[in-house]
Amino acid sequence: MALQQNSDREPSIELFIKAGHDGENVGNCPFCQSLFMVLWLKGVKFTVTTVDMRKKPEELKDLAPGTNPPFLLYNGTLKTDFIKIEEFLETTLAPPRYPHLSPLNKESYDVGADIFARFSAYIKNSPNNSIQEQALLREFKRLDIYLNTPLPEEVDHNSTEEIISKRKYLDGNRLTLADCNLLPKLHVIKVAAKKYCNFDIPAHLTGVQQYLRSAYEREEFSQTCPASTEIERAYLSVANKRT
Repeated sequence: MALQQNSDREPSIELFIKAGHDGENVGNCPFCQSLFMVLWLKGVKFTVTTVDMRKKPEELKDLAPGTNPPFLLYNGTLKTDFIKIEEFLETTLAPPRYPHLSPLNKESYDVGADIFARFSAYIKNSPNNSIQEQALLREFKRLDIYLNTPLPEEVDHNSTEEIISKRKYLDGNRLTLADCNLLPKLHVIKVAAKKYCNFDIPAHLTGVQQYLRSAYEREEFSQTCPASTEIERAYLSVANKRT
């Protein structure tokens, strides 16, 4: 299924992402969603095509043999490596026509780097094993502390009063590449961990809770999320193997 983001295609950009179980709607793939968000935030005109991995169309087999989504056609040139695609888009779709999305603070990238790995270990292990759960909670706490700690530009060096950051996102009040990478993973964790582990992100982690509320208010994120049922289906076999 092709979703037309805009009619004018200059440059010509087509993003191929994983289809859901129905073969048409958006499937569960945080990397696909990340690139979808990047292109949307860039404000560029592009087309999104969902790919049914069970029966990849013949034309796609010829276009990207052995390649799984996400991949990109940019002015007819195929790009298949996720990291390189992200770097290419940031470099090519640049000011003044398109906004830069790179965060100003390196920590905005680093703070969520391990959270998805901790979740993966947690959901694969016994529901009675609290070690993985505690490891996941430590990563959420680390994220919470970062989100509540003022960024350098928020600090008033003439004040001795301790403040909590009021920013909406990881690197400030604009969505950046750091958010595009982390938010799709947090959405997966939120859905799958609740479904199969009865795990909720703790309410006392106010920074994380506010971050997610702010994110879901943005259509670039909320409208690119796969349906909860897609995520639940993707993790069903993993959850069934828990002992």
